[in-house]
Amino acid sequence: MYLTTTISVALVLYLIGMEAVVLLSAHQLIQKVKENVALTVILKDNATTQQINDLDSLFTDAPYCHEACFISKEQALQEHIETLGEDPQKFLGYNPLSNSFEVSLNADYAQQDSIEGIESELANFSYIDKITHPKEIVSLLDMHVGEISLILIIVALLLLFISIALIVNTVRLHVYSKRFIINTMRLVGATPWVIRAPFVKRNVLLGFEAGICALIVIVGTLYYVHSRLGVWLVDLTWSNVLFITLIVLCSGELITLIASFFATDRYVRMKIDKMYEI
Repeated sequence: MYLTTTISVALVLYLIGMEAVVLLSAHQLIQKVKENVALTVILKDNATTQQINDLDSLFTDAPYCHEACFISKEQALQEHIETLGEDPQKFLGYNPLSNSFEVSLNADYAQQDSIEGIESELANFSYIDKITHPKEIVSLLDMHVGEISLILIIVALLLLFISIALIVNTVRLHVYSKRFIINTMRLVGATPWVIRAPFVKRNVLLGFEAGICALIVIVGTLYYVHSRLGVWLVDLTWSNVLFITLIVLCSGELITLIASFFATDRYVRMKIDKMYEI
């Protein structure tokens, strides 16, 4: 019975852990999409080397800048030739492209009002010709990221509720199988706290063991997906690993603690004839 209960709880904790993985993966994906939003800062032809260096330093220190890349007019021309297969310099007689910066934004600034503030700040530099950004993508992000996040949270809470119910029922069945032992302890004069203690301790230990088993299976799942598809479902950073570990272990400990306490309390207060009826 103990082994069966441990396996059952471990499977439910695995579900909770994978919920955490999905939430982290979705958050990670949204962050990466936002960080791919870039401003193109096009400079005037009369911009000096010192002004370009000053602007580069500004982007390096700016809180909104995730990464800034300077593209010279010669480099832009070469990329244009490689992409379109034609050299405008041959029939124009000069390079029509300009020096520019590609500024990738930090995720928190990849929204329309923040971008407008950045553009207003950069408009004060006389050697900047114009600033462009993918307005359609930013508008879509503003419209749908909040909705997607809300849907994921609601689904996660629903699955968490189902998982808690499954663990509670599993623990209750485990305590149910020991109900006559509880009655015997009560008949020899054991107090309710003395009766509850071994059941609570045993089920808390069960929750910990089930949590460890669930974490092992989660790690195996992540490595299996990586070996088959070549991608990680979630970045294995220390913060992410710690978050998933705490979610699984704390869920196992807390839920089994509460469930075993109340399940034991029921049989501590139950009359002997009722035990035969249930």
